[in-house]
Amino acid sequence: MIVEAYFLDAPNNPLSKRDLPLCDPAPAEALVEVKACGLCHTDLGYANGSVAPRHPLPLVLGHEVTGRVVAAGERFAHLVGSMVIVPAILPCGDCVFCRSGRANACRKQKMPGNDIHGGFSTHMLVPAGALITLDDAPPEISIEEIAVVADATSTAYQAVMRSGLKEGDAAFVVGAGGVGSFVIQIAHALGAHVAACDISDERLQIAAEHGAEHTLNVRERDSRSVRQELRDLAGTWGVPSLRYRILECSGTSAGQLLAFGLLAPAATLVQVGYTRDKIEVRLSNLMAFDATIHGTWGCPPERYPEILRLVYDGKVVLGPFVERAPMSEVNRLLDDMSHHRLTRRMILDPHT
Repeated sequence: MIVEAYFLDAPNNPLSKRDLPLCDPAPAEALVEVKACGLCHTDLGYANGSVAPRHPLPLVLGHEVTGRVVAAGERFAHLVGSMVIVPAILPCGDCVFCRSGRANACRKQKMPGNDIHGGFSTHMLVPAGALITLDDAPPEISIEEIAVVADATSTAYQAVMRSGLKEGDAAFVVGAGGVGSFVIQIAHALGAHVAACDISDERLQIAAEHGAEHTLNVRERDSRSVRQELRDLAGTWGVPSLRYRILECSGTSAGQLLAFGLLAPAATLVQVGYTRDKIEVRLSNLMAFDATIHGTWGCPPERYPEILRLVYDGKVVLGPFVERAPMSEVNRLLDDMSHHRLTRRMILDPHT
């Protein structure tokens, strides 16, 4: 089968549209006709060369995908015709990590647009075992918008779960855009008090409308004053520091330094955002505070039904945080992303 796709041939070069030959699905594979694919900062990292994908170039990017299964191997023939979400992490399901409940750390995992050709294409061939069906999605929920669940929303959910957040905890979210916007919503939906920190008044306004009880523009604030404001705020909420859940979502060195500075006795920090920049911190604070820091990578597919239930029930909304565009504009949108001109997560239609 010959399909159309946008290839990254070399870093810092425009993606090029051309034919992609696809084989018939193997017994454990599925052929998905892509309905929508989100545009992520990870795609920009691969495109500009700041991050190297594991698959040699040329490579079709894109890892936030919803679509319809149009063919499948014999083991998964029952999926043909179903609308599905393709998780950004497709674990092997059989290694020690998967068997231990840490499938998101599977060393054999396949990530579309990184290990295998991704969703900047009309069709993609993927391991079928991790696909999540959307047949029970309410009619008012956009299948196209659900594409962002494959990474932005699911990564946020996994981060909140990793933090151990419970009802009544204080969630301090550093970075209110992208993944952070969904961390805010999920923490709020689970009953936490949420404070959002960002350098954009626009993002903070949206955060305040979707779960943040308190917002702080930290653009010209020193970390000490931010820390004191948040501790005073937690005091008014009656939340001790052992119930602080600090979630760093900005993916900037400044955000990481701020998040580390918010640690307090027995508090928990989860590092969600990514930057290649190095920072200097005093790790002895962990000892002195008896504090905890977790990393988090993606989300195991078995958690997706929990996430989708939050979306279906209206506890996490997608529409205000996304915008649709033709896939034919992908190069312009990558340039807009690199210059911080995008205010929403872009969802691309590969058929336009």
